[in-house]
Amino acid sequence: MAERSTVEGAVQSLIFQNEDNGYTVLSLLTDDGELVTVVGCIPCAAPGEGMTVTGVWTNHPSYGPQFAAESVERRMPETEEDIAAYLASGILKGIGPATAQRLVDRFGADTLAVIEEEPERLQTVKGITAKKAMELSAAFRELTGLKRVMEFLARYELPVPLAMQLYRAYGAQALPRLKEDPYLLTGQAYGVAFSTMDEIALSMGFDGDSPCRVEAALTYELSHNLNNGHVFLPRDKLLFASAQLIDGNPDALETALDGLLARGVIVQEPVAGVQACYLQRLYQAETQVARRLLSLRDAPRQTGKNVDKIIAEMEARQGIAYAPQQRRAVELAARSGVLLLTGGPGTGKTTSTRGIVTLLERMGLTVLLLAPTGRAAKRMSELCSREAQTIHRCLGMTFNELTGEVTFKKNEKDLLEADAVIVDEMSMVDLPLMDALLAALKPGCRLVMVGDPDQLPSVGPGNVLGDILRSGAVDSVTLTEVFRQAEQSAIIRSAHAVNRGQAPDLSNKQSDFFFLCRRSPDRLVQTVVDLCRTRLPDKMGIPAGQIQVLTPTRKGETGTVSLNRALQAALNPPAPGKRQKTWGDMIFRVGDRVMQTRNNYDVLWEKDDGEAGSGIFNGDVGTVEDIDPSGELVTIRFDDRTSVYTADLLSQLDMAYAMTVHKAQGSEYRAVVLVSAPAAPNLLVRGVLYTAITRARELLVMVGDDAIPGRMAENDRRTRRYSGLRRRLKQGGPSHGHE
Repeated sequence: MAERSTVEGAVQSLIFQNEDNGYTVLSLLTDDGELVTVVGCIPCAAPGEGMTVTGVWTNHPSYGPQFAAESVERRMPETEEDIAAYLASGILKGIGPATAQRLVDRFGADTLAVIEEEPERLQTVKGITAKKAMELSAAFRELTGLKRVMEFLARYELPVPLAMQLYRAYGAQALPRLKEDPYLLTGQAYGVAFSTMDEIALSMGFDGDSPCRVEAALTYELSHNLNNGHVFLPRDKLLFASAQLIDGNPDALETALDGLLARGVIVQEPVAGVQACYLQRLYQAETQVARRLLSLRDAPRQTGKNVDKIIAEMEARQGIAYAPQQRRAVELAARSGVLLLTGGPGTGKTTSTRGIVTLLERMGLTVLLLAPTGRAAKRMSELCSREAQTIHRCLGMTFNELTGEVTFKKNEKDLLEADAVIVDEMSMVDLPLMDALLAALKPGCRLVMVGDPDQLPSVGPGNVLGDILRSGAVDSVTLTEVFRQAEQSAIIRSAHAVNRGQAPDLSNKQSDFFFLCRRSPDRLVQTVVDLCRTRLPDKMGIPAGQIQVLTPTRKGETGTVSLNRALQAALNPPAPGKRQKTWGDMIFRVGDRVMQTRNNYDVLWEKDDGEAGSGIFNGDVGTVEDIDPSGELVTIRFDDRTSVYTADLLSQLDMAYAMTVHKAQGSEYRAVVLVSAPAAPNLLVRGVLYTAITRARELLVMVGDDAIPGRMAENDRRTRRYSGLRRRLKQGGPSHGHE
């Protein structure tokens, strides 16, 4: 990593500034008389302003040395010349160069103090009315308030962009609120690690049993455990974990929890013999999902007529004959309000789904096809020969920066028009997303959910597919017959063997599944590179762009970070005329395969047909298409849509030549190169191996230690997720259509 240093001076000029997120490129005249280009989040910067910037030096391929700001201490201009330049920059609307000079001529070095504290005196300057004087003073106080919040954050090396969020939420009260309760930054909207904020708060003089500290520990533990899939925590576990987090007084924690319960921040309810503690929004989501599913199940609806005749016509037209389980699924779709269709690879889920879509359309229903990710939606669209969308885009997802919450344009007040909705890859759907989808379905809408319960559960909280299946509350069909054509695939045979707890066949007697034993990490990485660069393209005719490397882990010699570095160097090396952009410890080049690593609801995109919108989501994979000469704009193509990223957004991207198995869920690739190497015990489990194998469509090559696949297949460890959905559904009574 580059060594941190400091530059100090006055802003000479602004080169670029994004008003929405504060990303700025400016020219700083240092105290030594040197002009330095500074880049980073520096909202509301203006010429004449003094700055002390801490950061690292970087080298831009086109523009040379730049100083990447990590923290900024800002000072208002002090000399008359700097004050005039500052006001003339347009930092305050209504003040141009001429008015700025008149103000400085009248008030001299006290100009800014007069604007902030004595606005009535501004009326003595030509062109400034009483109304304008008050408007200028209010705007200046807002500006200085924002800067004071920034100074507070910079003092503790906290992300400066938080200042804009705080100021939008609290206005002039942002800094007082922050000083009163610094732990508010650990909330959902801001996402600062509790340990970071705790260290800062204690240094500010807060004691160990401060009510805001103890309450923050409790809500943080519940929020943090959403990332582990838990919808709630038992009261005793919540209290124990919170006590561990802050070495807290048990009595103080009990008192704080009771206070949060009384205010409705946390909800407590008995679930399966424990006192379950939920964050309010998760409690609402769980109860609403259960209520809405049961309501859809029990709603009166028209039963399809002549279903047998329609199915016979469908079979004749497609030249197929449905197996008994498949026929049962299609028949149930004609009369069920809610249907769950599950099965492993090669069991005919796709054929059954196509049949259900056709039957529902023949019944005169408007059918909507949905999936949780863009890649899954694209695959569903190809397999069903109809448009499929992501759930997020269909519902019109937006992000509220003030609350940190996701909202949807389609909801109970603006329902979807569909008569039937079919959702694929249900194992990836978490509880909040399921809640949002069900809220937007009109009464009597049919819901068909398709998935494989043996794949990894959703990254977010809940175990929606498993809970619905085990509740017995809705009609369900589980496909178990592996069809003859699928049985010929070693990939599918291996997946089912793993699911039974057996090691896959590593004998290399198959045409679509090979194992290469490489126990040394260096040899393993080199083999993976050779497979992607030459062996599979040359010998199997599979282009490198259709090969996906998968590994259980990000870290280590065989994790995604190390593999991506090696694969980028081999598959997309630097070349004369090929533009690249250095950001942190990563280099982005035109042609690189990249992946979005967090939801960003504000990134704009445009389709080839001119349709435009916003939102790029965690797991979306694209290709760097262009980098503008300044290096500040990077164009990325995600399937059929293109987005332009400003440089500050590059931190949300990762290379995607190699990705974790979790990130690949819901996708299918022509060829998969799967790493079999030591990793954390919770990653070397059956579900990870099964999910990885089922990502390959035509070819699977496993590289690494030949003992690991067997150990993974035997290890059926599944981390328990605290969820009350199954219990709530069971309380609604059973359904009678199961197979």
